[in-house]
Amino acid sequence: MTRAVFDGVVIADSDDVRIVEGMTYFPRDAVRTDLLVDSPTTTRCIWKGRARYWHVTGRDEIAPDAAFAYERPWPLARRLVRDRIAFWGEVEIVD
Repeated sequence: MTRAVFDGVVIADSDDVRIVEGMTYFPRDAVRTDLLVDSPTTTRCIWKGRARYWHVTGRDEIAPDAAFAYERPWPLARRLVRDRIAFWGEVEIVD
């Protein structure tokens, strides 16, 4: 079981993760979206498309822009990242 943990709180938990370019992508339904707060940040990847971001909330802390997803991934990335959310920064990925 792989988990995404921030500030002592499990944000995501799944056996069905995908590693893409060093990032761990969890199925969207394995993520506690109640702990995600919309962010205005977006980025573009040359082969995955546009990513949207969320701030991740824990017990007492907030990790800005620590979760992201490609909601309409480009064709090359669809089978890898569609309907998945990845974490980085202050969010720890634990196997």
